[in-house]
Amino acid sequence: MAKQDYYATLEAARDASADDLKKAYRKLAMKYHPDRNPGDKAAESRFKELNEAYDVLKDDQKRAAYDRFGHAAFENGGPGAGGFGGGFEGGLGDIFDQVFGDMMGGRRGGGGRARTGNDVRAQVEISLTDAFSGIKVPLRVPSRVACESCAGTGSEDRSRSAETCPTCHGAGKVRAQQGFFLVERACPTCGGMGKVVRNPCKTCRGSGTVERERSISVDIPAGIEDGTRLRVSGEGEAGPQGAPNGDLYLHVGVKPHEIFQRDGSTVVVRVPLGMVTASLGGHIEVPVVDGTRTRLAVPAGSQSGDQHRLRGKGFSVLRSAARGDMYVVFAVETPRHLTKRQRELLEEFQAEAGENEKSHPETEGFFGRVRDFFEGRS
Repeated sequence: MAKQDYYATLEAARDASADDLKKAYRKLAMKYHPDRNPGDKAAESRFKELNEAYDVLKDDQKRAAYDRFGHAAFENGGPGAGGFGGGFEGGLGDIFDQVFGDMMGGRRGGGGRARTGNDVRAQVEISLTDAFSGIKVPLRVPSRVACESCAGTGSEDRSRSAETCPTCHGAGKVRAQQGFFLVERACPTCGGMGKVVRNPCKTCRGSGTVERERSISVDIPAGIEDGTRLRVSGEGEAGPQGAPNGDLYLHVGVKPHEIFQRDGSTVVVRVPLGMVTASLGGHIEVPVVDGTRTRLAVPAGSQSGDQHRLRGKGFSVLRSAARGDMYVVFAVETPRHLTKRQRELLEEFQAEAGENEKSHPETEGFFGRVRDFFEGRS
């Protein structure tokens, strides 16, 4: 799911004082502390969220950055992000570039870059039949959207866009000499954006985005498997000051079915058979995952565990018109609660079966091996 607003996590107002935030944190931390909730994973997760939220909001600078940029302030090298060594934004190559760039006769092109909005994570659970055919799923996603008051510009004057940052001159970075090293960090004035808003919008405080729950629809393709993660481009949070949107990552769960069991594109159906049908043979109707039925011949003398393959009756193959196979597995059911007449008939059958060794070949074979086993030990 999308990350919850830090103020909502602490159940505090956005204009709460430092003391009010501390009281709210202590109250909830005491309630969800792991020592008071041993073995409760939900309480443990809530406790971690409280610590994360309070760690940001108790610090005046971090809180100011969060109020302006939201969670984006601490991701992708944002103004509040910890970063490597207090400000390195990239990997090892970027570190060498930042430290030794000028000494080696130049460095890779800098300049402020439009930081995309945060990615949003959500989850949905669908039925097996919906996974077979595909479905369009409506979602309500808590997110950040472009501010309507300033049209996403972050400026109170909607016609006036952000200006080049006077500190970094649009580079988004500042350089400082630290002994022998020349170090680059995100500009503290513009937070790495390269631009600043002179007259910030009162609604979004210059960020260009506001928190709001959005309604969207996501197409779940036919053949999707349980645990699949879908990426929906551009459906994440709006970027700050008109920057591109982030992406939506949707985790799809598929509910177990009461009839069908799935293994990739293969479907397995366990079908109970009466003893008489299994013995004499016959025909049965078997359900198919696409909602139809198919007629299947039951061979005389069928046993529990016998499998019958039905080609092309299985599950949809993801992003293909093909289908897998279905396997029908017989489970012979022994009758219960017999009437007097049924018992008499079975006793007659048992008496005649004793004279016909071929009627139960597996039984006779097993007990024959048992006799040989004990005779060999004597």
